[in-house]
Amino acid sequence: MTPALTGALVWLVAANIIAMLPSRDHHWRAAFVLIAIGIPLVGWVTWQSGPILGLLILAAGASVLRWPLIHLWRWLTRKRDDQAKG
Repeated sequence: MTPALTGALVWLVAANIIAMLPSRDHHWRAAFVLIAIGIPLVGWVTWQSGPILGLLILAAGASVLRWPLIHLWRWLTRKRDDQAKG
């Protein structure tokens, strides 16, 4: 296993452990840290192991961090709707 894949798996385990811990801010601070670490990690996996494994790691990270993605999607569609109105 390459170091990039090892790092991605450690990231996934850490993200799941963080999700099990109690948090006052509903894990948003941890989510921002995980995103900041995860984006370069996906690039490293893609560069070292190829685009298919990079996409698999991207999908795994998106499934762990689904709420930030849902909020981003809602924000983008709201912006689009606001521009269409006017």
